[in-house]
Amino acid sequence: MRFMTRDTDYALRALIYMSKALSRKDKKVVTVEDIVRSEKLPKVFLRRILQRLAERKVLASYKGNAGGFMFLSRPENIRITDIMNIFQGRIDLTNCLLKGKICPERSACPLRKKMKAVNAVVVKELDRITIRSLAR
Repeated sequence: MRFMTRDTDYALRALIYMSKALSRKDKKVVTVEDIVRSEKLPKVFLRRILQRLAERKVLASYKGNAGGFMFLSRPENIRITDIMNIFQGRIDLTNCLLKGKICPERSACPLRKKMKAVNAVVVKELDRITIRSLAR
């Protein structure tokens, strides 16, 4: 079980960098090159990730010499779960797969019932974490 995908990790690192730049009032528009240089992320993946965030209305994308990316929402309003949902779907610790197929004992499984409760707590805690809080 992988809790966080590479794309989610890169997106969060980029958004945290952007939030820090915004709080320092360095600039509102941040280039891919700025993020790559600071966070040591691969440019080809990062560009695709930022474009996806722009498609989902988390960021705005600007082309040209003064181009880059800018927040559409305030970083304190962007939750880690929002980003996880974009790149990996909703958080589910109870997918109950056995050799790639749904487990036949899924509906009666006592462990699954406990894991659903754990999942609810995990989601609730992750919902409290914002990009701004991670940037502090």
